[in-house]
Amino acid sequence: MGFYFYTACCFLVIFSKASTAIDTLSQSESLTDGMTLVSGDGSFQLGFFSPGSSKNRYLGIWYNNIPMHTVVWVANRINPINDSTALLKIQSNGKILLLVQNTTAVWSTNSTARVENPVLQLLDSGNLVVRDGKDSKPENYLWQSFDYPSDTMLPGMKIGIDLRTGFHRRLAAWKNWDDPSPGDLTFGVEFHGSPEMVLRKGSEKYQRSGLWNGDGFSGTPKLRLNPIFDYDFIWNDNEVYYIYSLKNKSVMSRFVLNQTQSVRQRYTWNPETQTWKLFSIMPSDLCDRSGLCGPNGDCDNNKLPACQCLTGFRPKWLERWNSSDWSDGCIHSKPLNCQSGDGFIRIGKVKTPDTSNSWVNQTMNLKECRAKCLRNCSCMAYTNVYVTRGGSGCAMWFGDLLDIKQFQSDGQDLYVRVSASEAGTA
Repeated sequence: MGFYFYTACCFLVIFSKASTAIDTLSQSESLTDGMTLVSGDGSFQLGFFSPGSSKNRYLGIWYNNIPMHTVVWVANRINPINDSTALLKIQSNGKILLLVQNTTAVWSTNSTARVENPVLQLLDSGNLVVRDGKDSKPENYLWQSFDYPSDTMLPGMKIGIDLRTGFHRRLAAWKNWDDPSPGDLTFGVEFHGSPEMVLRKGSEKYQRSGLWNGDGFSGTPKLRLNPIFDYDFIWNDNEVYYIYSLKNKSVMSRFVLNQTQSVRQRYTWNPETQTWKLFSIMPSDLCDRSGLCGPNGDCDNNKLPACQCLTGFRPKWLERWNSSDWSDGCIHSKPLNCQSGDGFIRIGKVKTPDTSNSWVNQTMNLKECRAKCLRNCSCMAYTNVYVTRGGSGCAMWFGDLLDIKQFQSDGQDLYVRVSASEAGTA
């Protein structure tokens, strides 16, 4: 009888511990090193950790229900803690404080609104939010970690710009496996004429998505057919952002920047092997590297060399071009004459040029777009903004055309300005 009673008591203690995992922190509570918050469905955990071989302590969020410790967000990226005296608390004004030895704040949030009973909650999405204890509407959150991403993009997270306030949400890679402080590899929306997603290494534009054409990004035309996730690019008067969702909620998939390899990667969890499987990588080939072929070059992985001049163009410096120095790019084979009339050649199945010098009108049709481009002597190319429903909108490029990639299928049509004597195919 005693043995059964003892066993039952142990079971009750274990069960009560398992069932009292909390996802919320109130003003009267604090989280110390060794304690955690666990999201309601058990997907994510918030607590203190040491990355790699480092002894520094950080407050972070990681996947809770897989054996591989995979951190998706770090609070004090820049200010590590070097002992175990860290304390997390939420103040009456909704401000989160991360203290060391209960005195020094190594990280905190700004709170602009006052509520009666602010709480800190770890959601099933992996989003850490500050909200009124009685109000769970997302639009009323006082603060959320999804607005301040680290190196990882999770489903439901927006990467982009609030056009009303100018607030940017962008990813920044860990410096290395032992140090989560921001490296120089970043990913976010850049908005010049028309917005696109850009991967930068320091100040260098390293890889970009191409124009959003309603069906996807012109630089990754096959991605829409993938079995893992749906994605969208929202652009209106208030905001512009990239977002994705998982097609199957039981699948775990994350999008992460890798400083060591200078790439952005998508991983999917394989429950059979208990490992993260690489699903996609970008840049994935030579032609994904931004601007490889110089001005007016067309990068084609199926040709040797990969860099070709656009139809109607020739290498600016032939000797350099033939020695695989493509940095000076290409110039028109025959000079343009805007007054006497130029024409256009259709270049099919491409990633659209860098949008730094572009202009967009979302309501014009292709015929109107051509006429407007032709009247402007500095307009060097045009195309539809959207390829869906027969095509609509007008995108125009001025000056040199940079970072065009050639595809064998899919891709987008681009109409490039050439001398009237060279035109005839468009």
